[in-house]
Amino acid sequence: MLEKMAKVYVAGHRGLVGSAIRRRLEAAGFSNLILRTRKELDLTRQKAVETFFEKERPDYVFLAAARVGGIHANSAYPAEFIRDNLLVQSHVIHEAYRTGVRKLLFLGSSCIYPRECPQPIKEEYLLSGKLEPTNEPYAVAKIAGIVMCRAYNRQYGTRFVSVMPTNLYGPGDNFDLQNSHVLAALVRKFCDAKDAGEPAVTVWGTGVPRREFLHVDDMADACLFVMENHEGDEIINIGTGTDISIQELAEMICEIVGFEGEIQFDKSMPDGTPRKLLDVRRLASMGWKSRISLRKGIEETCRWYLENERKVVAN
Repeated sequence: MLEKMAKVYVAGHRGLVGSAIRRRLEAAGFSNLILRTRKELDLTRQKAVETFFEKERPDYVFLAAARVGGIHANSAYPAEFIRDNLLVQSHVIHEAYRTGVRKLLFLGSSCIYPRECPQPIKEEYLLSGKLEPTNEPYAVAKIAGIVMCRAYNRQYGTRFVSVMPTNLYGPGDNFDLQNSHVLAALVRKFCDAKDAGEPAVTVWGTGVPRREFLHVDDMADACLFVMENHEGDEIINIGTGTDISIQELAEMICEIVGFEGEIQFDKSMPDGTPRKLLDVRRLASMGWKSRISLRKGIEETCRWYLENERKVVAN
């Protein structure tokens, strides 16, 4: 168990996942959190990271800092996605080893798995086939982070563990239509269309692909659980174990928002991976499962977006 007075560094504490991990730790009574904004600490700068770890010497690290985005962002900025993520991971993981961090949790992504692999996706399918082309640079960076954690464990005896979350959503998500993930983009589209009285909402792709969605507060709870209960090189999938088609998701959000117009699918836009459902039995066998239903989570996310709309869109 993590000691409540231990120094815990949450890298990326203002992001979707990092902010949820911060909330979860504070709710659990952790009062010695180390937090830095990107302006205060640029994790892509090796010297800055080295100086930070030398000074603060955290006991535990949640590595949630990353450049993330949906299909459009991955396609438009592939160089930044691989470069920035490789730099952040390499600097934080190495300095965690060098300064004697007791344990580090690295957040990967379900996109590390091959595009065409059996469903649900087991952890052992990693590196068993070709990646989805639309997010290959990001996936390669995340795979490198997993391998780096394993290499440091093997060579230096560190306690670095890796988790693979499914598609995440919730309060604090990025609702920018060009760079957001699908659920956040749909929430914004339907909320804005209802307010504007628009007759239709256009959804990218065919609507056929299936995706699994996990509320970020469940993700944060799972991260703390894994940090306290898992050791070794085995990666851990984090998800709900159920999925939904993009069409069904759009219809659910449409109903929750109360949009009465038409849903149109732009089939000229990419679908991405046909299906991505994680096998979560490894985590379930350890005693953890998700608690927030998709409908309840979307309702909360819609309320958050509407209450924070000007602030989110402005950012």
